[in-house]
Amino acid sequence: MRFLFTETARQQPPETAPPIFTVSQLNRVVHDLLEAGIPALWLEGEISNFTHHRNGHMYFTLKDEAAEIAAVMFADRNALLQFTPADGQKVIAFGQITLYERKGRYQIDVLEMHPAGVGKLQLEFERLKERLHTEGLFDARFKQPIPRFPERIGIVTSPEGAALRDILKILRERYPLVTVLLFPTRVQGEGAAAEIASAIRIANRYALEREPIDTLIVTRGGGSIEDLWAFNEEPVARAIFESRIPIISAVGHEVDITISDLVADVRAPTPTAAAQMAVPDKRELLEFTRSAQTQLEQRLLGRIENYRLRVEMLRRSRGLHRPIQLLREHEQSLDHASELLLRAMRQRLARLQEQWQTLMQHLESVNPISVLRRGFSVVEDEEGRPVSSVEHVRVGERVIIRLYRGKLLSRVEAKEANHGTAPSQD
Repeated sequence: MRFLFTETARQQPPETAPPIFTVSQLNRVVHDLLEAGIPALWLEGEISNFTHHRNGHMYFTLKDEAAEIAAVMFADRNALLQFTPADGQKVIAFGQITLYERKGRYQIDVLEMHPAGVGKLQLEFERLKERLHTEGLFDARFKQPIPRFPERIGIVTSPEGAALRDILKILRERYPLVTVLLFPTRVQGEGAAAEIASAIRIANRYALEREPIDTLIVTRGGGSIEDLWAFNEEPVARAIFESRIPIISAVGHEVDITISDLVADVRAPTPTAAAQMAVPDKRELLEFTRSAQTQLEQRLLGRIENYRLRVEMLRRSRGLHRPIQLLREHEQSLDHASELLLRAMRQRLARLQEQWQTLMQHLESVNPISVLRRGFSVVEDEEGRPVSSVEHVRVGERVIIRLYRGKLLSRVEAKEANHGTAPSQD
Protein backbone atom coordinates (compact mmCIF):
# COMPACT_ATOMS: atom_id res chain seq x y z
CA MET A 1 0.00 0.00 0.00
CA ARG A 2 1.23 3.46 -0.84
CA PHE A 3 0.24 6.74 0.77
CA LEU A 4 0.44 9.91 -1.29
CA PHE A 5 0.42 13.34 0.33
CA THR A 6 -0.55 16.42 -1.50
CA GLU A 7 0.97 19.82 -0.69
CA THR A 8 -2.26 20.98 0.96
CA ALA A 9 -2.43 17.88 3.13
CA ARG A 10 1.13 18.25 4.67
CA GLN A 11 0.97 19.27 8.37
CA GLN A 12 2.48 22.73 9.14
CA PRO A 13 4.60 23.26 12.30
CA PRO A 14 2.69 25.15 14.99
CA GLU A 15 3.48 28.83 15.47
CA THR A 16 4.77 28.13 19.02
CA ALA A 17 7.43 25.61 17.91
CA PRO A 18 11.09 26.41 18.99
CA PRO A 19 13.30 28.17 16.40
CA ILE A 20 15.42 26.10 14.09
CA PHE A 21 19.14 27.09 13.98
CA THR A 22 21.66 26.52 11.29
CA VAL A 23 25.01 25.13 12.43
CA SER A 24 26.63 28.50 11.74
CA GLN A 25 24.03 30.31 13.83
CA LEU A 26 24.50 27.88 16.72
CA ASN A 27 28.29 28.24 16.69
CA ARG A 28 27.93 32.03 16.62
CA VAL A 29 25.71 31.90 19.75
CA VAL A 30 28.16 29.57 21.52
CA HIS A 31 31.06 31.83 20.49
CA ASP A 32 29.36 34.88 22.00
CA LEU A 33 28.40 33.01 25.17
CA LEU A 34 31.98 31.85 25.75
CA GLU A 35 33.56 35.26 25.26
CA ALA A 36 30.91 37.07 27.30
CA GLY A 37 30.68 34.51 30.08
CA ILE A 38 34.35 33.70 30.69
CA PRO A 39 36.76 36.64 31.17
CA ALA A 40 40.36 36.52 29.95
CA LEU A 41 42.41 34.26 32.24
CA TRP A 42 45.84 32.76 32.91
CA LEU A 43 46.20 29.08 31.99
CA GLU A 44 49.08 26.75 32.78
CA GLY A 45 49.85 23.69 30.72
CA GLU A 46 52.28 21.73 28.57
CA ILE A 47 52.67 22.47 24.85
CA SER A 48 52.04 19.65 22.37
CA ASN A 49 51.35 19.45 18.62
CA PHE A 50 53.11 22.79 18.17
CA THR A 51 53.01 24.28 14.65
CA HIS A 52 54.44 27.64 13.59
CA HIS A 53 52.52 28.29 10.38
CA ARG A 54 54.19 30.03 7.45
CA ASN A 55 51.78 32.94 7.90
CA GLY A 56 53.29 33.53 11.36
CA HIS A 57 50.44 32.19 13.49
CA MET A 58 51.17 29.53 16.13
CA TYR A 59 48.83 26.56 16.64
CA PHE A 60 49.29 24.14 19.54
CA THR A 61 47.59 22.22 22.34
CA LEU A 62 47.84 22.97 26.05
CA LYS A 63 47.43 19.89 28.23
CA ASP A 64 47.89 18.53 31.72
CA GLU A 65 47.61 14.99 33.10
CA ALA A 66 43.85 14.76 32.53
CA ALA A 67 42.75 17.16 29.78
CA GLU A 68 43.76 19.37 26.89
CA ILE A 69 42.60 22.47 25.02
CA ALA A 70 43.40 23.82 21.57
CA ALA A 71 45.30 27.10 21.48
CA VAL A 72 46.21 29.71 18.89
CA MET A 73 48.57 32.69 19.14
CA PHE A 74 48.39 35.04 16.17
CA ALA A 75 51.49 36.49 14.53
CA ASP A 76 51.10 40.06 15.81
CA ARG A 77 51.17 38.72 19.37
CA ASN A 78 53.76 35.94 19.18
CA ALA A 79 56.24 38.36 17.60
CA LEU A 80 56.74 39.79 21.12
CA LEU A 81 57.61 36.43 22.73
CA GLN A 82 60.89 36.35 24.67
CA PHE A 83 61.37 32.58 24.10
CA THR A 84 60.80 29.93 21.41
CA PRO A 85 57.87 27.60 22.24
CA ALA A 86 58.37 23.86 21.71
CA ASP A 87 56.59 20.57 22.39
CA GLY A 88 56.91 19.44 25.99
CA GLN A 89 57.53 22.94 27.32
CA LYS A 90 55.46 24.05 30.29
CA VAL A 91 54.07 27.54 29.89
CA ILE A 92 51.66 29.98 31.46
CA ALA A 93 49.39 31.66 28.91
CA PHE A 94 46.99 34.59 29.17
CA GLY A 95 44.08 34.65 26.76
CA GLN A 96 40.39 34.59 25.93
CA ILE A 97 38.31 31.40 25.74
CA THR A 98 36.55 31.43 22.38
CA LEU A 99 35.11 29.15 19.69
CA TYR A 100 36.58 28.40 16.29
CA GLU A 101 33.20 28.53 14.57
CA ARG A 102 34.15 26.77 11.36
CA LYS A 103 35.12 23.56 13.21
CA GLY A 104 32.83 24.02 16.21
CA ARG A 105 35.87 23.62 18.50
CA TYR A 106 36.48 25.73 21.56
CA GLN A 107 40.00 27.06 22.13
CA ILE A 108 42.03 29.71 23.92
CA ASP A 109 43.14 32.76 21.93
CA VAL A 110 46.52 33.43 23.56
CA LEU A 111 47.44 37.09 24.07
CA GLU A 112 50.59 36.64 26.19
CA MET A 113 52.74 33.62 27.10
CA HIS A 114 55.80 32.90 29.28
CA PRO A 115 57.75 29.80 30.35
CA ALA A 116 55.95 28.46 33.42
CA GLY A 117 58.59 29.39 36.02
CA VAL A 118 59.32 32.86 34.65
CA GLY A 119 55.66 33.43 33.92
CA LYS A 120 54.67 32.91 37.53
CA LEU A 121 57.37 35.26 38.71
CA GLN A 122 56.34 37.86 36.16
CA LEU A 123 52.74 37.56 37.31
CA GLU A 124 53.82 38.00 40.94
CA PHE A 125 55.91 41.01 39.88
CA GLU A 126 52.95 42.67 38.13
CA ARG A 127 50.61 42.04 41.05
CA LEU A 128 53.01 43.50 43.63
CA LYS A 129 53.87 46.39 41.32
CA GLU A 130 50.20 47.27 40.92
CA ARG A 131 49.53 47.05 44.67
CA LEU A 132 52.52 49.18 45.67
CA HIS A 133 51.71 51.69 42.94
CA THR A 134 48.19 51.99 44.33
CA GLU A 135 49.63 52.61 47.80
CA GLY A 136 51.81 55.41 46.43
CA LEU A 137 55.26 53.87 46.99
CA PHE A 138 56.37 54.93 43.49
CA ASP A 139 55.11 58.53 43.73
CA ALA A 140 57.60 61.22 42.73
CA ARG A 141 56.55 63.38 45.69
CA PHE A 142 58.29 60.92 48.04
CA LYS A 143 61.59 60.86 46.11
CA GLN A 144 64.58 62.41 47.93
CA PRO A 145 67.33 64.29 46.08
CA ILE A 146 70.81 62.74 45.92
CA PRO A 147 73.41 65.02 47.61
CA ARG A 148 75.90 66.42 45.13
CA PHE A 149 78.98 66.41 47.40
CA PRO A 150 78.61 63.46 49.82
CA GLU A 151 80.97 62.83 52.70
CA ARG A 152 79.84 59.24 53.37
CA ILE A 153 78.22 56.69 51.08
CA GLY A 154 76.75 53.38 52.24
CA ILE A 155 76.60 50.31 49.99
CA VAL A 156 74.15 47.44 50.56
CA THR A 157 75.39 44.46 48.56
CA SER A 158 77.38 41.23 48.71
CA PRO A 159 80.98 41.83 49.83
CA GLU A 160 82.15 39.26 47.28
CA GLY A 161 80.23 40.50 44.25
CA ALA A 162 81.58 42.26 41.19
CA ALA A 163 79.14 45.11 41.79
CA LEU A 164 81.05 46.21 44.90
CA ARG A 165 84.41 46.15 43.10
CA ASP A 166 83.01 48.18 40.21
CA ILE A 167 81.52 50.81 42.53
CA LEU A 168 84.68 51.16 44.65
CA LYS A 169 86.80 51.55 41.51
CA ILE A 170 84.61 54.37 40.18
CA LEU A 171 84.42 56.12 43.57
CA ARG A 172 88.22 56.07 43.91
CA GLU A 173 88.68 57.48 40.43
CA ARG A 174 86.00 60.17 40.62
CA TYR A 175 85.89 61.36 44.25
CA PRO A 176 88.49 59.80 46.57
CA LEU A 177 87.49 62.12 49.45
CA VAL A 178 84.29 60.16 50.11
CA THR A 179 84.09 57.61 52.93
CA VAL A 180 82.52 54.28 51.95
CA LEU A 181 80.58 52.11 54.43
CA LEU A 182 79.68 48.55 53.45
CA PHE A 183 76.54 46.92 54.85
CA PRO A 184 77.06 43.32 53.67
CA THR A 185 74.18 41.05 52.71
CA ARG A 186 73.34 38.15 50.47
CA VAL A 187 71.69 39.30 47.25
CA GLN A 188 70.03 36.12 46.04
CA GLY A 189 68.64 32.87 47.37
CA GLU A 190 66.32 31.93 50.20
CA GLY A 191 66.12 34.66 52.84
CA ALA A 192 68.11 37.22 50.81
CA ALA A 193 65.22 39.69 50.70
CA ALA A 194 64.98 39.76 54.50
CA GLU A 195 68.75 40.32 54.76
CA ILE A 196 68.68 43.18 52.22
CA ALA A 197 65.81 44.86 54.07
CA SER A 198 67.65 44.41 57.38
CA ALA A 199 70.88 45.89 55.94
CA ILE A 200 68.97 48.98 54.74
CA ARG A 201 67.48 49.49 58.20
CA ILE A 202 70.88 48.94 59.87
CA ALA A 203 72.36 51.64 57.62
CA ASN A 204 69.61 54.06 58.64
CA ARG A 205 70.17 53.25 62.32
CA TYR A 206 73.91 53.81 61.87
CA ALA A 207 73.23 57.20 60.26
CA LEU A 208 70.91 58.17 63.08
CA GLU A 209 73.01 56.98 66.03
CA ARG A 210 76.64 57.35 64.88
CA GLU A 211 77.37 59.54 61.86
CA PRO A 212 75.33 60.73 58.88
CA ILE A 213 75.26 58.81 55.62
CA ASP A 214 74.54 61.01 52.61
CA THR A 215 73.60 58.35 50.05
CA LEU A 216 72.85 54.61 50.14
CA ILE A 217 73.46 52.42 47.08
CA VAL A 218 71.45 49.17 47.01
CA THR A 219 72.96 47.01 44.30
CA ARG A 220 73.93 43.70 42.73
CA GLY A 221 75.21 42.57 39.35
CA GLY A 222 73.25 41.04 36.51
CA GLY A 223 71.52 37.68 36.43
CA SER A 224 68.29 35.89 35.56
CA ILE A 225 64.92 36.97 36.89
CA GLU A 226 65.28 34.30 39.56
CA ASP A 227 68.70 35.68 40.59
CA LEU A 228 67.30 39.22 40.90
CA TRP A 229 64.08 38.16 42.58
CA ALA A 230 65.07 39.26 46.10
CA PHE A 231 64.85 42.86 44.87
CA ASN A 232 61.26 42.24 43.74
CA GLU A 233 60.02 41.24 47.19
CA GLU A 234 57.85 43.41 49.38
CA PRO A 235 60.15 43.57 52.48
CA VAL A 236 62.89 45.21 50.39
CA ALA A 237 60.42 47.65 48.83
CA ARG A 238 59.12 48.65 52.25
CA ALA A 239 62.63 49.13 53.67
CA ILE A 240 63.63 51.35 50.73
CA PHE A 241 60.47 53.44 51.02
CA GLU A 242 60.98 53.92 54.79
CA SER A 243 64.67 54.88 54.44
CA ARG A 244 65.58 58.39 55.55
CA ILE A 245 68.79 58.11 53.55
CA PRO A 246 68.36 58.81 49.81
CA ILE A 247 68.72 55.51 47.94
CA ILE A 248 70.10 54.72 44.49
CA SER A 249 68.95 51.31 43.26
CA ALA A 250 71.26 49.57 40.77
CA VAL A 251 70.13 46.00 40.20
CA GLY A 252 71.25 43.94 37.22
CA HIS A 253 71.74 45.40 33.77
CA GLU A 254 70.06 48.30 32.01
CA VAL A 255 67.18 46.13 30.72
CA ASP A 256 66.35 44.79 34.19
CA ILE A 257 63.62 46.67 36.06
CA THR A 258 62.90 45.61 39.65
CA ILE A 259 60.48 46.74 42.33
CA SER A 260 63.51 48.19 44.15
CA ASP A 261 64.24 50.42 41.15
CA LEU A 262 60.69 51.76 41.17
CA VAL A 263 60.60 52.52 44.91
CA ALA A 264 64.12 53.99 45.19
CA ASP A 265 64.77 57.71 44.94
CA VAL A 266 66.90 57.17 41.82
CA ARG A 267 67.31 54.14 39.56
CA ALA A 268 70.72 53.49 38.00
CA PRO A 269 70.96 51.11 35.02
CA THR A 270 74.16 49.46 36.36
CA PRO A 271 76.29 49.50 39.54
CA THR A 272 78.92 51.54 37.69
CA ALA A 273 76.31 54.13 36.75
CA ALA A 274 75.17 54.26 40.40
CA ALA A 275 78.69 55.24 41.50
CA GLN A 276 78.81 57.91 38.82
CA MET A 277 75.48 59.31 40.01
CA ALA A 278 76.51 59.28 43.67
CA VAL A 279 79.63 61.49 43.45
CA PRO A 280 81.00 64.29 41.27
CA ASP A 281 84.09 63.81 39.12
CA LYS A 282 87.25 65.30 40.63
CA ARG A 283 88.49 66.15 37.12
CA GLU A 284 85.39 68.21 36.49
CA LEU A 285 85.80 69.90 39.88
CA LEU A 286 89.43 70.74 39.16
CA GLU A 287 88.48 72.10 35.77
CA PHE A 288 85.74 74.16 37.40
CA THR A 289 88.26 75.48 39.94
CA ARG A 290 90.72 76.45 37.20
CA SER A 291 87.94 78.11 35.20
CA ALA A 292 86.76 80.01 38.27
CA GLN A 293 90.32 81.12 38.99
CA THR A 294 90.72 82.39 35.43
CA GLN A 295 87.43 84.27 35.60
CA LEU A 296 88.34 85.78 38.95
CA GLU A 297 91.71 86.94 37.64
CA GLN A 298 90.09 88.45 34.56
CA ARG A 299 87.52 90.30 36.63
CA LEU A 300 90.18 91.62 39.03
CA LEU A 301 92.40 92.73 36.18
CA GLY A 302 89.42 94.35 34.51
CA ARG A 303 88.58 96.33 37.62
CA ILE A 304 92.22 97.29 38.08
CA GLU A 305 92.36 98.49 34.49
CA ASN A 306 89.17 100.47 35.01
CA TYR A 307 90.66 102.17 38.07
CA ARG A 308 93.85 102.83 36.12
CA LEU A 309 91.92 104.57 33.37
CA ARG A 310 90.02 106.66 35.89
CA VAL A 311 93.29 107.66 37.55
CA GLU A 312 94.77 108.54 34.18
CA MET A 313 91.78 110.73 33.40
CA LEU A 314 92.16 112.49 36.75
CA ARG A 315 95.88 112.90 36.19
CA ARG A 316 95.29 114.65 32.90
CA SER A 317 92.63 116.97 34.28
CA ARG A 318 93.67 120.66 34.52
CA GLY A 319 92.65 120.91 38.16
CA LEU A 320 95.05 118.20 39.29
CA HIS A 321 98.25 119.15 37.45
CA ARG A 322 99.86 120.33 40.64
CA PRO A 323 99.39 117.21 42.81
CA ILE A 324 100.62 115.00 39.97
CA GLN A 325 103.22 113.45 42.23
CA LEU A 326 100.52 112.31 44.69
CA LEU A 327 98.61 110.60 41.92
CA ARG A 328 101.71 108.75 40.79
CA GLU A 329 102.18 107.49 44.31
CA HIS A 330 98.59 106.24 44.36
CA GLU A 331 99.16 104.50 41.05
CA GLN A 332 102.18 102.73 42.48
CA SER A 333 100.19 101.74 45.58
CA LEU A 334 97.42 100.39 43.39
CA ASP A 335 99.88 98.34 41.33
CA HIS A 336 101.43 96.98 44.51
CA ALA A 337 98.03 96.11 46.00
CA SER A 338 96.95 94.27 42.86
CA GLU A 339 100.13 92.20 42.88
CA LEU A 340 99.61 91.33 46.54
CA LEU A 341 96.02 90.31 45.88
CA LEU A 342 96.94 88.06 42.97
CA ARG A 343 99.81 86.52 44.96
CA ALA A 344 97.53 85.86 47.95
CA MET A 345 94.93 84.27 45.72
CA ARG A 346 97.48 81.94 44.10
CA GLN A 347 98.85 80.96 47.54
CA ARG A 348 95.34 80.22 48.77
CA LEU A 349 94.65 78.00 45.78
CA ALA A 350 97.97 76.21 46.29
CA ARG A 351 97.05 75.51 49.96
CA LEU A 352 93.67 74.16 48.91
CA GLN A 353 95.34 71.82 46.41
CA GLU A 354 97.73 70.59 49.14
CA GLN A 355 94.74 69.95 51.44
CA TRP A 356 93.05 68.06 48.62
CA GLN A 357 96.10 65.81 48.18
CA THR A 358 96.34 65.25 51.95
CA LEU A 359 92.68 64.25 52.18
CA MET A 360 93.08 61.83 49.28
CA GLN A 361 96.09 60.23 50.98
CA HIS A 362 94.13 59.98 54.22
CA LEU A 363 91.25 58.33 52.40
CA GLU A 364 93.57 55.77 50.87
CA SER A 365 95.08 55.04 54.30
CA VAL A 366 91.69 54.16 55.80
CA ASN A 367 90.50 52.19 52.80
CA PRO A 368 89.43 48.72 54.06
CA ILE A 369 91.51 47.07 51.34
CA SER A 370 94.58 49.04 52.42
CA VAL A 371 94.02 47.99 56.03
CA LEU A 372 93.98 44.32 54.98
CA ARG A 373 97.11 44.87 52.90
CA ARG A 374 98.96 46.04 56.04
CA GLY A 375 98.41 42.67 57.71
CA PHE A 376 95.07 43.10 59.40
CA SER A 377 92.26 40.60 58.92
CA VAL A 378 88.50 40.25 59.29
CA VAL A 379 86.90 37.36 61.20
CA GLU A 380 83.57 36.04 59.94
CA ASP A 381 81.27 33.21 61.01
CA GLU A 382 80.43 30.36 58.63
CA GLU A 383 77.58 32.39 57.13
CA GLY A 384 79.90 35.28 56.24
CA ARG A 385 78.79 37.67 59.01
CA PRO A 386 81.52 39.75 60.65
CA VAL A 387 82.51 38.69 64.19
CA SER A 388 83.08 41.72 66.42
CA SER A 389 82.81 40.07 69.86
CA VAL A 390 83.59 36.74 71.49
CA GLU A 391 79.92 36.54 72.37
CA HIS A 392 79.12 36.00 68.71
CA VAL A 393 80.93 32.61 68.49
CA ARG A 394 81.05 29.41 70.54
CA VAL A 395 84.03 27.22 71.41
CA GLY A 396 84.43 24.62 68.69
CA GLU A 397 82.66 26.71 66.09
CA ARG A 398 84.37 27.23 62.76
CA VAL A 399 85.29 30.77 61.69
CA ILE A 400 86.70 32.32 58.53
CA ILE A 401 89.70 34.65 58.77
CA ARG A 402 89.70 36.86 55.68
CA LEU A 403 93.14 38.21 54.67
CA TYR A 404 94.22 40.58 51.92
CA ARG A 405 95.05 37.54 49.77
CA GLY A 406 92.79 34.60 50.53
CA LYS A 407 91.18 33.35 53.69
CA LEU A 408 91.85 30.89 56.54
CA LEU A 409 89.38 28.35 57.94
CA SER A 410 89.83 28.02 61.73
CA ARG A 411 88.08 26.54 64.72
CA VAL A 412 87.65 28.34 68.06
CA GLU A 413 89.62 26.49 70.76
CA ALA A 414 88.91 28.97 73.54
CA LYS A 415 87.71 32.52 73.92
CA GLU A 416 88.55 35.35 76.27
CA ALA A 417 86.55 38.55 76.61
CA ASN A 418 88.44 41.82 76.62
CA HIS A 419 86.54 43.75 79.30
CA GLY A 420 88.37 46.98 78.49
CA THR A 421 86.80 47.12 75.02
CA ALA A 422 83.63 49.04 74.44
CA PRO A 423 80.66 46.85 73.38
CA SER A 424 80.19 46.46 69.65
CA GLN A 425 77.49 48.48 67.87
CA ASP A 426 75.47 46.65 65.20
